[in-house]
This record gives sequence, C-alpha cells and structure tokens, in this order.
Amino acid sequence: MSFLIGLLSFVLFLVCLFLVLLVLIQLPKKEAGMGQAFGGATTDALFGAGSGNALTQMTKYAAGAFLVLCLVISVLSKQSSKAKTDRIREQLSQPTPAAAAPAQVPAAALKPAAMVSTNAVAPAK
Repeated sequence: MSFLIGLLSFVLFLVCLFLVLLVLIQLPKKEAGMGQAFGGATTDALFGAGSGNALTQMTKYAAGAFLVLCLVISVLSKQSSKAKTDRIREQLSQPTPAAAAPAQVPAAALKPAAMVSTNAVAPAK
C-alpha cells in the first residue's frame, strides 16, 4: 500500500509541475504579462492561432487529474493508517503469555540479612 501511495505522490508531483508550466505559458486576455515573458508567442506557432483553447483544455485536464490524485492519495492514506492502528490495537488487546516460572530460590536468600538467624550466641559484656 505504501508503494502505491509513493507512486501516486510522484505522479501528483509531476502533474503539479505540468500545471504550473501550463498556467505560466497561457496567454493573458490583454496579450501581455507572464504568458509573453515565458514564450507565449511560441505557442501560436506550435498549436496554431487557437492555442489558447488547447492550453485551456490541457489546464482543465491537469487540474482535474490533480484533484483526483489528491482524493485517491487521501483515501489510501486513511485506509493504511487505519489498518496500522487496528493491528496495534489487536496486539495490545491480546493477553500476554504466562511468564515462565522462576527458578526456585532458597528462602534464606530472600530474607534480609538482619532476619537471617544464626545459631551463634552473642558474646556477653
């Protein structure tokens, strides 16, 4: 799933670049501005006199592809996140296996040193 999200994100990046370039080369209505600065006149030679219509159509399709890709990536990311959360909840809700019984430790080792009795008699004062 993450590979598909990464692939679609890369395609979205390419669509974004294409959309930016399309917007920059479009001819403005006043025949001046950024379209002229980035070679707007060359589109007339390439696409013919009605190049504004072709660029407008390509911009519409690129914008539509951008929106669709954003929605698809959003849905896939949500599903992937939900699946990961469900797996973590399952792991947390499973009972832990019983711990192995500890090795037998002598009782004398568990008592504090002050409580360990010795048969020695304290010297008299």
